[in-house]
Amino acid sequence: MLNSKSNRRLIRQRLTTFRPCPSDSVSTMSQRTTMKSPLLLALVGVAIVLTSKGPLSAAENSPLAGLPQRFADGNTNEVPDFQRHVIPLLSRLGCNGRACHGSFQGRGDFQLSLFGYDFAADHSALMAENSGRVDTDDAAESLIISKPTDADMHEGGKRYELGSWQHHVLEKWVSSGAPFEKSDPAILDRLEVIPAEILFHKEAQQQPLKVIAHWADGIQEDVTEICRFSSNDDAIAEVDETGIVTAGVKGDTHVVAYYDKAVVPIPVLRPLTELANAKYPDVPAKTNVDQLVNVKLKKLGILPSDVCSDADFLRRARLDITGTLPSASEVQDFLADKATDKRETLVNELLDSPEYAAWWATRMSDWTGNSEEQLRNTLPIRGVASKLWFAWIEKRLAENVPYDQIVEGMVMATSREPGEDYAAYCSAMTEVCSPGNEDKFAARESNPLYWGRQNFRSTEERAIGFAYAFMGIRIQCAQCHKHPFDQWSKDDFAEFGKLFQPIIAGNASSPQSKRERDQMLAKLELKDLKGGQLQRKLGELIRDGETVPFAELFVRTAPVRRNRGNNAKNRRNIRTSVPTGTLLGEDEKLTLDHDPRGALMDWLRAPENPYFTKALVNRVWANYFGVGLVQPTDDLNLANPPVNAPLMDYLAAGFQESGFDMKWLHREIVLSDTYQRSWEPNETNASDKRNFSHFIPRRLPAEVVHDAIQLATLSDSAAEKIRESLSERAIGGKLVSPNRNRQNFTLSVFGASLRETNCDCDRSDESSLLQSVYLRNDQDVLIRLSAKDGWVTEACRTLGVKPPTPQASNKVDPKVRQRMAMNKQLQTRRKQLVEAMADNRKGAAAKIRMDIMRLRKRMNNPEEDSLEKQPSKADSDRGENSVAKQEKQLSDVIDQAYLRTLSRLPEPSEKELSLQFIRDSKSVGSGVESVVWSLINTKEFILNH
Repeated sequence: MLNSKSNRRLIRQRLTTFRPCPSDSVSTMSQRTTMKSPLLLALVGVAIVLTSKGPLSAAENSPLAGLPQRFADGNTNEVPDFQRHVIPLLSRLGCNGRACHGSFQGRGDFQLSLFGYDFAADHSALMAENSGRVDTDDAAESLIISKPTDADMHEGGKRYELGSWQHHVLEKWVSSGAPFEKSDPAILDRLEVIPAEILFHKEAQQQPLKVIAHWADGIQEDVTEICRFSSNDDAIAEVDETGIVTAGVKGDTHVVAYYDKAVVPIPVLRPLTELANAKYPDVPAKTNVDQLVNVKLKKLGILPSDVCSDADFLRRARLDITGTLPSASEVQDFLADKATDKRETLVNELLDSPEYAAWWATRMSDWTGNSEEQLRNTLPIRGVASKLWFAWIEKRLAENVPYDQIVEGMVMATSREPGEDYAAYCSAMTEVCSPGNEDKFAARESNPLYWGRQNFRSTEERAIGFAYAFMGIRIQCAQCHKHPFDQWSKDDFAEFGKLFQPIIAGNASSPQSKRERDQMLAKLELKDLKGGQLQRKLGELIRDGETVPFAELFVRTAPVRRNRGNNAKNRRNIRTSVPTGTLLGEDEKLTLDHDPRGALMDWLRAPENPYFTKALVNRVWANYFGVGLVQPTDDLNLANPPVNAPLMDYLAAGFQESGFDMKWLHREIVLSDTYQRSWEPNETNASDKRNFSHFIPRRLPAEVVHDAIQLATLSDSAAEKIRESLSERAIGGKLVSPNRNRQNFTLSVFGASLRETNCDCDRSDESSLLQSVYLRNDQDVLIRLSAKDGWVTEACRTLGVKPPTPQASNKVDPKVRQRMAMNKQLQTRRKQLVEAMADNRKGAAAKIRMDIMRLRKRMNNPEEDSLEKQPSKADSDRGENSVAKQEKQLSDVIDQAYLRTLSRLPEPSEKELSLQFIRDSKSVGSGVESVVWSLINTKEFILNH
């Protein structure tokens, strides 16, 4: 667990961004305290305690006035502090921005750290000999004073006026010797922004911000004039450089204050209607989720939509929880069920289904980087590793293993099982790599494949990928400079990356097993093979059932020896140095003379860690609503706060309190009225896209589209078979990467994740013209519609009519194939006739002539010998078995077509339209086929609603 110092730092970081309730939100807090949930009461209690221990009022302990007041005339004895005043002022003036001296190349032979995070480096740069930036003997001649006050001299233009408070601050600091205590930097405890929330009532209304810095030495001061400010949506709220916020269009967003390493977002709201707050009607809240959502809706004057219909809920929950379209019988049974708790019963059944484990294993494979392309050299046989990884996750989800233990099984992974020697390990892995043995790998305790990816080898790649997968944050920026929207510095990134250096994975052999591996290779006569040749030969041997050597994951923990003297042979001059690393955002260093992953995992799941639980909560929420509480879902930076922070806090705390029970999280979300809202908006919420007042229809994920087309078009028996086995399902993890072959073209078209980048955006949910063309015309879809094992064919048999002729195929049309065969026979017979006549075999020649005549007759009248029995006149002309006498059967077929595609029964007008279309079609079969094709091409099919 974290030590007390680490705990204090994490708590301090959270306090830095804590937003105490504003005075005008007392009624909101009072309302929250009426909640019955102990967890919510605990959360609110914490908020109240923190507020009561927050900054004292001006009457009790007034903060120092801002620099504009203290340095108004320059006649002050106060010496500005380099860290607290000078660097923030230079940041405010834009000196260390990307376009100026903060760029990688600097500007005018002068470079500052981007956004001013490196105080020591910046001080050294300013004080560099012969740079002229700071002249302590003649402050006025210092370039940081003379250039920014002269528009002609300064490429960046005039930044402040001579005689201004900015001028006085810099001049006083320079003339006082430009001091800076590098060995004892100041520590910012927290940054307070007043007001903590802004509620506007009309456009162009303004609200100034006041920012108070609370330092560890007890000093409080107004730093508003040396903060940087930004808005997350300028259309709703603009903020100028002085911290004045101006209202724009109706809606809600955040403005953000930056000072030192603190980043503080301030909610800004402008109600959408006149119903906000006091005029808001009583809206029932069935769950804690609903209550927290309603609190926000009340501030905005938004009324939530009604709860959706049973048919919509079944389809929505089935697709979201299991990635699977409900069957027609499921829909009928659920609609007929009169139980009041049938939705809760359904959710529990879905969470216990194999399809739940498969679909969420697909999602977790996205987040953790399960890519066959990146694993291609991890095992001797390609195309296996990603399936093993998938099966390992799937098994744990099916067993509802706590989320932190699933993560631990990857982070703390070892190649061998406890007590397993190298020979037994190789034997087990050889068996695992045989087709169909994924369950044997799933039964192993851990998943070392996580560490073996080609794009997860360097310390930088691992730091970025680890933070992305398990913390939901993007720290790439901190590789080169301070993160522009978060607290992470370049040093933070480098120190965090060092923790991953001892972990060796890929094709390496551990020092302990190298001799045994070499002996095994020698026995197999493979000792002289290397690289790809060796991999191919090992793969062949595995397919033949031979046990082969496997690489291992291991941790190199030996100390590093470094020569400290002039004579390397003098042992007294050699000192042993143990490398160290630092947990992200922590002070305490970890020595790397032992496996650092235990401390890494403890820190990750500690209650004080603000990222681990929230990252998973946010991604699960996004699965159900199309957007996360934080958007993008993998960017939980301080300047990008949740759209509903109390809701995020509640779900994260509850998830941790449940023991990281993922099914608790699913139930908490899906059983809320918030999730079950209708997609149909009302007058107040039509423009709401981010506060969950109504369900927003969204396109189905690629794997779900692939499977939905299958299930909608296959016969009842064939569909039931793949529902049970998952063997041919995209959500079952059996299909290879979507860019590998034509079979998975659907996955590529609909944006399945390639899992090549550390970004949730690797999976696309955007619609495109290509997707529409695919559904309308692609042979994959058209073949399924008219397939012999398809539902249309099955329905035609029920109706007693001929199934439709295939409209498209990647094979030659049967009639064309038949004519080609007859033509080939004709050519052969002619050749045989010539030979028979040449040999004077008159009897054989006569027989061959008869065969030629028959072939010619068949080729001229192909309908006489069709491969399929032609429909009788009664069928084609609507005779004895006419549509008029099939109305009841045909009506049932149309019902089934709607149930298996749109998960509902048709409206009377839709049914009549379908019947009329079939009556007007050239045949019943083609009419039924066209109806199903039309349903698959509706928005209602391709969208989850």
